[in-house]
Amino acid sequence: MFFYPSDRLPNTPAHSASRCQTTAPAAAPQRMRWRPLALVMALTGALVACSDKATPAAPGAGSGGGEPVKVGVITLQAQSQVLTSTLPGRTSAFLSAEIRPQISGIVQKRLFTEGALVKAGQALYQIDPAPYEVAEASAKAALTKAQAQARSATLNAQRAAELVQIDAISRQSYEESHASAQQTAADVAAAQASLAAARINLKYTRISAPIAGRTSLSTVTPGALVTANQAGVLTTIAQLDPMYVDIPQSSTDVLALKRELAQGHFERVNEDKGAVRITVQLEDGSSYPHAGRLQFSGVQVNPGTGAVTLRAVVPNPEGTLLPGMFVQTLLPTGVSSEALLLPQQAVTRDIAGKASVLVANVNHKVERRPVEVGRAIGSYWLASAGVAPGDVIIVDGFQRIKVGDTVNPQPVSLPGTAPAAAPATTPAPAPAPALTPVVTIAAAPVSPPSFPFPTNATR
Repeated sequence: MFFYPSDRLPNTPAHSASRCQTTAPAAAPQRMRWRPLALVMALTGALVACSDKATPAAPGAGSGGGEPVKVGVITLQAQSQVLTSTLPGRTSAFLSAEIRPQISGIVQKRLFTEGALVKAGQALYQIDPAPYEVAEASAKAALTKAQAQARSATLNAQRAAELVQIDAISRQSYEESHASAQQTAADVAAAQASLAAARINLKYTRISAPIAGRTSLSTVTPGALVTANQAGVLTTIAQLDPMYVDIPQSSTDVLALKRELAQGHFERVNEDKGAVRITVQLEDGSSYPHAGRLQFSGVQVNPGTGAVTLRAVVPNPEGTLLPGMFVQTLLPTGVSSEALLLPQQAVTRDIAGKASVLVANVNHKVERRPVEVGRAIGSYWLASAGVAPGDVIIVDGFQRIKVGDTVNPQPVSLPGTAPAAAPATTPAPAPAPALTPVVTIAAAPVSPPSFPFPTNATR
């Protein structure tokens, strides 16, 4: 039986020379068809293996001997930072007047549009003036009568004074005439006062606005009966520009702030004219475009809430603020001249709640540094201990490093900070590895070789 040599390829010259002209039976070539296909697969595997050996290994991370891992860092810098407290507040009108009638009567007209702006002195309601016009006329008549009586009594007193000098009348008659003249003069004064009261009541039949502002809803309509000094208001007028914002602040926070100022941790906020500027945030989270000024700080603590009320004045030219709205206020409480701000994403805490950060030292080695943080300022923590100006804080790439690894610091820019300068000893990035060519082998149809088998070949 003939065996095909394993180190020879079919159809090579060496093999062709030993080929016989005898034709093999038809079944033999079908049994040998797998050999050319096996050769093609073996050749493809060899090329792929060579390609794998030519591809360089991926660089290792950290201290495994490969290229250092790139991490995002910032360099801490001391800066002056205004410290603020976010406190809730409620708006109230700068001026507010509740309109009530000062006389009794029937409302004839409403002379304003609900919700409209009115000027000081503008008429709001008209009460039926007829009864008060009659009272004024009666007071005028009473005054005229009193004046006539006073004139007659005065003339009698003058004549009595002349007659008493010549003893024409008794001294008693003179004194009585003089007293009558004084009494009638008092009656005139009383009549004048009654007339003035009647005129005032007649004037009150037309209710006017005491201040300028925006009116609220009217609680009465024409035809309603109103009484003098009633409990229910007819309408309310509010002056909305500017507006008051009342801010409750905990007495505990006030004491803590005074203690920090006394210890020199913070400095007082210096503002023009002694008024501290505040920023207002509306109920929907948007920022109010106009800054206010703190006008008043309460001197008493509310026993029910334990808070001190602060009052600020805020401009309201567009009428955005309405009385009774809840707002958030940013109130400056002090200034830290050497503040160190740590990004909150760089601070981690252990199971005990202790805070720490990862720092890249001068040798680009990763160190874990315990820190103490205080209040939050936006997306940063105010560091009170554990870090110093110039420390390189790792803020990105924590998943690929651990303490003790060598890293490649890359400065990044965070909101509110400038990008840190790149360290002078940062190694240059290694060139990208060359791509290994990929060999594609197209399997062409291969005809089965003819092998010289004797006609009487047996297995």
